[in-house]
Amino acid sequence: MDLTEDDVLEILNLIEKSGFDFLQLQMGDLKLVVSKGGYMGSATLAASSAPAPKASGGEGNAQVAAEAKPQAPAIREGTVPVNAPMVGTFYITPEPGAPPFVKVGSRIDEDTTVGLIEVMKVFNAVKSGVRGVVAEICVQGGQFVEYGQTLFLVKPEGKG
Repeated sequence: MDLTEDDVLEILNLIEKSGFDFLQLQMGDLKLVVSKGGYMGSATLAASSAPAPKASGGEGNAQVAAEAKPQAPAIREGTVPVNAPMVGTFYITPEPGAPPFVKVGSRIDEDTTVGLIEVMKVFNAVKSGVRGVVAEICVQGGQFVEYGQTLFLVKPEGKG
């Protein structure tokens, strides 16, 4: 049985309304770890080499980290990936009809917002975490993304 986007959103909704701070679910190759209120379970720490993202907008918002079969495009030599920090719907523009946060060829630094991920009607900014030039956009606006999925490839540059 595979989890659909609706299944994941329903799980998030149930956890949000519950008294639980942490849930870990494993089904075959899929591992879903959900925490809220800034709670960091040991499984989340072990599953991620980077700090878990903090959902914006208040204490009750759920955070998600999921691991599944990688959907990453081949990483081109000389580029580094910008990965999704959480599961949700990715948006490359701040609002419909607006220009994208970044395009191929855009110069970015570590704090550049490259997109938004929506989880349970909360929009979370995705920071690049790298200085360089956007070499490739790997996902489309409105696409459901998984934790760790490559969103962009960036040709890194030294601090200038």
